[in-house]
Amino acid sequence: MTQPSTLLVFAHRDEAHAFSDLPHLVTGVGKVSAAVSLSAALAGGGVERVVVLGTAGVVSDGPRRPSLDEVYQIEQVVQHDFSLPSPALRPAGETILPAPSRTVLATGDVFVQNDAQRARIAALGAELVDMEAYAYARVCEQFAVPLQIFKVPSDFADSSTTDAEWDTIVFRKSEQLREFWETGLRGTEAAA
Repeated sequence: MTQPSTLLVFAHRDEAHAFSDLPHLVTGVGKVSAAVSLSAALAGGGVERVVVLGTAGVVSDGPRRPSLDEVYQIEQVVQHDFSLPSPALRPAGETILPAPSRTVLATGDVFVQNDAQRARIAALGAELVDMEAYAYARVCEQFAVPLQIFKVPSDFADSSTTDAEWDTIVFRKSEQLREFWETGLRGTEAAA
């Protein structure tokens, strides 16, 4: 099977629900699954651009607090669950969203649903949190493949957030991502 020049990537199959008619990769949740799956996909060559679409939790409370109804382009990724300093990574794909719709995301192997965790992660300069983006950025850096990451917030990653809540919201968020793909990204596919 020939790989498309643009590889659409999702962490969880439910995030990809609205994309069942398009070729895509579901890596699995967490940094290890994300790194292994994306590395295997890129090792075969033929991928000119990786576009990650998915959900994220909101960790910031300031004036730039992300809205649950908007898609954000990730301009920098940091790790929040590693005790040693790790470099911030900047996805090398084209920036297409205006500054108010770009943000910093922190990645760690934990579903954040705790107010103390949120505050610690926000202190790193992040406004959103997920479990895979840092791995995607590192893999794409290693393979020299441009990467764009777009996230729609699903929850506020606070003590009221539950796995069950995410499970019910994710299908609606997948539809939001599909609408964003159709109106904001699909036209850039030919340019990549």
